[in-house]
Amino acid sequence: MTFMKKIYGFLFLFLSLYTFSIAQQNETIATLKTVPFTIGETRTFYSSELEENRTINVYLPLSYDKKKEASYPVIYLLDGSKDEDFIHIAGIVQFGNFPWIDMLPESIVIGISNVDRKRDFTYPTTNTKDKEDFPTTGGSAAFISFLEKELQSYVANTYRVTEERTLIGQSLGGLLATEILWKQPTLFSNYIIVSPSLWWDDNSLLPKERAPITSPTKVYVAVGKEGPYMESAAFSLIGALKEDRQITSSFTYFNGQDHSNILHKAVYEAFVNFYTVEEEDGKE
Repeated sequence: MTFMKKIYGFLFLFLSLYTFSIAQQNETIATLKTVPFTIGETRTFYSSELEENRTINVYLPLSYDKKKEASYPVIYLLDGSKDEDFIHIAGIVQFGNFPWIDMLPESIVIGISNVDRKRDFTYPTTNTKDKEDFPTTGGSAAFISFLEKELQSYVANTYRVTEERTLIGQSLGGLLATEILWKQPTLFSNYIIVSPSLWWDDNSLLPKERAPITSPTKVYVAVGKEGPYMESAAFSLIGALKEDRQITSSFTYFNGQDHSNILHKAVYEAFVNFYTVEEEDGKE
């Protein structure tokens, strides 16, 4: 009986010490510091061109604060709100900047938050249904002026940037990117145009004469299984671009993607075409 008491006493002591240890650990865990996890910064400023406040979300390369003398290319992302495409596109850029990946140069990402994308991404239309579906339509000229006269200069004055500028646009954003390429191509060095809504205004943009391009420009076009109107317009776009010697163009048809899920894969492929393939060709 005395022996059993000793066993019980030992077990009681062990369990008491174990419980005390767990309690101490829980207390330690409970008091650990919690801090926000951020991937960038948000800035808001007033646009005289648009007569409203505009917000951008900014991703800076990991080396930005360490390399004080370094300057970086800028990637401008339409539909760049936090709840749109900013986070996953910044993720592609960060992944592509890993030393063991080295898919593209370290770059700044500027996500342009939307106020009214149907207004900002479309030029005036004569199509009655377009006007019914998009009652605020036709503001792309003012938005392009905002990009040219305010946003690009704001970014250049705020961050250390190079002259290389890339524009990413999908759907109506792809329509806007194509309009800029057609009318003011020197605003950007590279264009990533995904599933462009070139059906707008009865496909009136592509037949228009395109402004001459005076410097080498890279253009990537992609479309998925999105129906005959979207697909034929994308094929027409890349066909027109192939005729210009100043443009290095590439195209991907994503058979397994549609309008809702094509962007991430297309942007990744665009960076591969813009940078990796070029480097591999140089080694041969």
